[in-house]
Amino acid sequence: QLNETGGGLVQAGQSLRLACVGSVRAGNPFSAHTLAWFRQTPGKEREFVATISGSGDVQVVADSVKGRFTISRDNAENTVFLQMDGLKPEDTAVYYCAADGGNDPNLILIQSHDFEAWGRGTQVFVSS
Repeated sequence: QLNETGGGLVQAGQSLRLACVGSVRAGNPFSAHTLAWFRQTPGKEREFVATISGSGDVQVVADSVKGRFTISRDNAENTVFLQMDGLKPEDTAVYYCAADGGNDPNLILIQSHDFEAWGRGTQVFVSS
């Protein structure tokens, strides 16, 4: 299970930090899972935002947020973060965290169909 927190209403140019805490099964540690953040607005498909490998050594972010958003993780706390700086109105969306099956911690995945577990999402609203 994944649970996102940290969403809210901010003005353009401000920052938010999203967190997603995951629960794991015995024998399948949090560090085994590639994690990602996606976002979605009404009427549109879910959009990739950022992903991070199991160890946290490799991160990939979408071009639309590059230089503004940073993904990180704390495996000891079973948590993945999305630091969002310089927010823009077009960043308004519901943000979801996702985890893959945990078969290869070195994977970098950006397609939503590659992820098996999803949180319920947290709403981010950026006013102009």
